[in-house]
Amino acid sequence: MSNLLDDEIRNQVRDVLTGMVHPVEIIFFGSQSEPCEYCEDTRQLLEEVTSLSDKLTLQVFDLNKDAVLARQYNVDKAPGFVILGKSGDNLDDFGIRYAGIPAGHEFTSLINDILIVSKRDSGLSPETREFLNNLNQKVLLQVFVTPSCPYCPRAVVLAHQMALESPMVEAEMIEAMEFNSLADQFNVSGVPHTVINSGKGEVVGAVPESHLVQKIREALA
Repeated sequence: MSNLLDDEIRNQVRDVLTGMVHPVEIIFFGSQSEPCEYCEDTRQLLEEVTSLSDKLTLQVFDLNKDAVLARQYNVDKAPGFVILGKSGDNLDDFGIRYAGIPAGHEFTSLINDILIVSKRDSGLSPETREFLNNLNQKVLLQVFVTPSCPYCPRAVVLAHQMALESPMVEAEMIEAMEFNSLADQFNVSGVPHTVINSGKGEVVGAVPESHLVQKIREALA
């Protein structure tokens, strides 16, 4: 089996991952009982990435055979995975999820997310942190993307930064072409398209923190 990442990319990623502080574990869910076009490629991609740092580990499960664990991590799509902080034997779930392969431009999101989880620092502004830390309602951010979209990683990473900052926020990248029926359900015609709380609000395009915060406020009102 040939590598998905060439030597140049592997070296670049290896260099970037030297910036990791705390260990990170990725938990992947594939599916052997249902058709899953990108499960093997997603698993292989994660195997290649996690091999590039001794602070990275990967666990592989099946969405159906390991349904209890999948429910624990709110994973209901294959391929799907979560990026967790690791503290000794403990795993910290920050609500950072992926549905579909992080290919093309989304590979950038994957690497950025590994770093922010490893550093345990969202990097968000004080104003945004204050808003998120005062949330008293759950927020679900579903960011629809395609691999060819150069603006999508900004939207994905912003949503995942918010999830890292607040236990009330869960954020999921969704590859729109792999999960086209879900994209159709939310009338996704362009990407990035962020759906807030299953349609209570939405943001089209890559927007500043303050804009997404305002849209979340409106969706919760």
